[in-house]
Amino acid sequence: MPVRFPAVAIRAVLWDFGGVVTTSPFDAFVEYERSIGVPEGLIRSINATNPDENAWAQLERSEVDIDGFCVLFEAEAAALGHTLEGQKVIACLQGRVKAVQAHFHHIIESSKVGLRKPDPRIYRLACETMAVEPDEVVFLDDLGVNLKPAAAMGMTTIKVVDHTEALRQLESAVGFPVS
Repeated sequence: MPVRFPAVAIRAVLWDFGGVVTTSPFDAFVEYERSIGVPEGLIRSINATNPDENAWAQLERSEVDIDGFCVLFEAEAAALGHTLEGQKVIACLQGRVKAVQAHFHHIIESSKVGLRKPDPRIYRLACETMAVEPDEVVFLDDLGVNLKPAAAMGMTTIKVVDHTEALRQLESAVGFPVS
């Protein structure tokens, strides 16, 4: 999705964490899948099935703990005829922090606030927390599904595929160098 240049000044930047600030957990999922010989993309497929109520969604909203996630996730995999270890899937989330030099004033964790993207309520909460209006915000995420509701609220959105290009788009949106 191309960057939209706002008519108002940008006062805040929202950063997705996994895949934007850190390396993508999707790459780690693929490594795990290959190591145990299951179809590539299986974990993402499980996480995309019933995305509002599956084990992943419940974990992100802190409705289940890690052990509960493992039981539910392993059952979801078994229902598709595969064996996956929930603890190893969780371990895939331990990405490396990328070379993004940023100072974060607020951190909103899905598991602490009981909301997750792409639920518009989490974007409203972020705006309220930062005391800004949506049209004063740039939001960077590596998943288009998370960008759509933010854009619908009026945020400038940047899909992070290539980090150099994303930073260039961010600089264009805010009007000054960020790297």
